[in-house]
Amino acid sequence: MHEIAALSDAEAIEITERYGAHNYHPLHVNLVRADGVYAWDGSGKRYLDCIGSYSAVANGHLSPFIIGVIRQQMEKITLTSRAVYTSELALFLKEVCEFTNMDMACPMNTGAEAVETAIKFARKWAYTVKGVPADRAEIITADGNFHGRTTTIIGFSTEAQYKEHFGPFTPGFLSVPFGDLAAVEAAITPNTAAILLEPIQAEGGIIFPPDGFMADLRKLCDRHRVLLIWDEIQTGFCRTGKRFAWEHEDARPDLMCLGKALGGGIMPVSAVVGSREVISVFKPGDHGSTFGGNPLAAVVAIAAMREMTKLDLAGASARQGAKLKQALIDLNHPAVVDVRGRGLLVGLEVHEDTDTKRLTEAFLNEGILTKETRSHTFRFAPPLTIDDQELDAAIGAISRALKVCG
Repeated sequence: MHEIAALSDAEAIEITERYGAHNYHPLHVNLVRADGVYAWDGSGKRYLDCIGSYSAVANGHLSPFIIGVIRQQMEKITLTSRAVYTSELALFLKEVCEFTNMDMACPMNTGAEAVETAIKFARKWAYTVKGVPADRAEIITADGNFHGRTTTIIGFSTEAQYKEHFGPFTPGFLSVPFGDLAAVEAAITPNTAAILLEPIQAEGGIIFPPDGFMADLRKLCDRHRVLLIWDEIQTGFCRTGKRFAWEHEDARPDLMCLGKALGGGIMPVSAVVGSREVISVFKPGDHGSTFGGNPLAAVVAIAAMREMTKLDLAGASARQGAKLKQALIDLNHPAVVDVRGRGLLVGLEVHEDTDTKRLTEAFLNEGILTKETRSHTFRFAPPLTIDDQELDAAIGAISRALKVCG
């Protein structure tokens, strides 16, 4: 058996900085192993992972059930491309549709691919079903959105750095203030194909729309014959205390973008699920992916969803998230401006004059992995398997770290 040679933490960081594109600014931590809610660096220091790979590690690191499924599958077949049928893909399509209560699915690999795929679905539906004139379809998005990093997607971002020096961009998108129903309605035209939003802007700083907005948006889309697309890549699969965040209101989508936790914390798996009317517009040759829906990815996703159901991770997320949110509020720390959250997606916003770099280092010293998002907000999104003892330890560590803020 051949193993990749181990590096010291310092060597791993130095080599990465020398040979890797500098499109990330990682925490100064080199992780060498992980298990459940914890990860360790090369010196043996243990961290409670409150980043959770941006909600992707919902089932915990190295879920024994998912790892067992992978080992069995790797002795059978792992990759075929979509040139043939496989039993694994068939079962995945059935189970993801049943889990989401949708009609059909299109498997891909990454979240950004899912969003790109949903855009194609919406545009073709607009032209072939709604009757929008050729190349005139419009999609409404929201200020502060984060849907991925492709050139099409960053073109409708309102974050300046995401766009600078990467144009020209794909036309056909317009942005309105997040959570402003009147602004959405004012932006709708006969050429509007879809409204593409996150139910909670996770990357944007754990930002919520007003209560009732999602349900009212569903009604608005029905009145104007516009597709409602929820990007649930970060908020889906039990993260917010429901299987999907739109379920907190009566806001069923026509299309939904899935990813991150669908891969069981093991590998990239994504999909677009939706109504038969919309998904059926694709014909052979319209879209594809060599790795999308591969047998290994399919069984990983099936295992992840089955474990979520068996362990009631939605219920666990609701309970533990409420406890975490209230505990952070009860700290009543003067540096804390706001605590926002639903389920185990919780944001801790600090004052603008807070030294967030120093606070990040304090979290690391206390064994907490978290990073600042926008709006001076630290995101806490640990694995949904976190138990009471682990959560209590996290709350204590957060409290101690905040002491650097006075």
